[in-house]
Amino acid sequence: MDTHDAGGAGNAGRENRLGDYLSARRALVTPEQAGIPAGRGRRVPGLRREEVALLAGISADYYFRLERGRDKNPSPQVLESLARVLRLDDVETEYLLSLGGPQPRPRRTRPARRADRVPARLHHLLAALDIPAFIENRYFDVLAANPLATAFSPRLAPGHNRLRSLMLDPEEREFHDDWESAVKDFIASFRRSLGDGTSDPRAIELVGELSLASARFRELWGRHDVRQLVGGTTSVHHPVVGSLRLHREKLPVDELIVVVYYPDEHSDSAERLAMLSSLASKPAAGSGPSSS
Repeated sequence: MDTHDAGGAGNAGRENRLGDYLSARRALVTPEQAGIPAGRGRRVPGLRREEVALLAGISADYYFRLERGRDKNPSPQVLESLARVLRLDDVETEYLLSLGGPQPRPRRTRPARRADRVPARLHHLLAALDIPAFIENRYFDVLAANPLATAFSPRLAPGHNRLRSLMLDPEEREFHDDWESAVKDFIASFRRSLGDGTSDPRAIELVGELSLASARFRELWGRHDVRQLVGGTTSVHHPVVGSLRLHREKLPVDELIVVVYYPDEHSDSAERLAMLSSLASKPAAGSGPSSS
């Protein structure tokens, strides 16, 4: 198992997620951002532990215990002070508070990955939609998709993992207009999606695989970025119909997520998506009835 991950699923056995997160975020704040003279001879890229403690109004010894995992239940007031010093946004602060709260009971193992079973009603929903739509779980495994989704991208076919495809499939670099931004968003969203589940077998498997295969994944995973990836707009270059600018919505249903892409009305992207839909609905050559 690879252990390049700085405090994620790859090192889940240490169970010091709060300390790992504080350490990773501390390294990203420069002295200048914190209003501290940088001086000479600094051996750390960001703030020192004692500087974080001073700015947050807590003792250096107490902050040291937090990073070392010797105190895992700080007060919300302490965590909010640390969030301010570490320049965390609302989503990141919420994540930090969740790390410092009472630890949940370990999840009971569910038989046959029950959460991956897509109910018939959701298959019917996908079939009724005339826009690209698919269903994923919190690991970004694609569980079901309608034909227009797979025509939009063959990496949206069931059995694919969207994060693995994004990191390891060369076609994804050509598909996304801004691959680097997509990677940052996906990895940060993936960490937030896992929540308290970074030590479950599926998370360990996926993070380990990507850590071994991708230096960029290791680098970004080690930053401990967290982001909420819900609605948004994406621009891609489709190999058949050309450039598409589509809005994205992610709709939670039970433990699954329905993802849809749709264009602005009467836009060039709407016309190109309609063309793609027409192409996707045509039967393959030789698939029609025989004329014997």
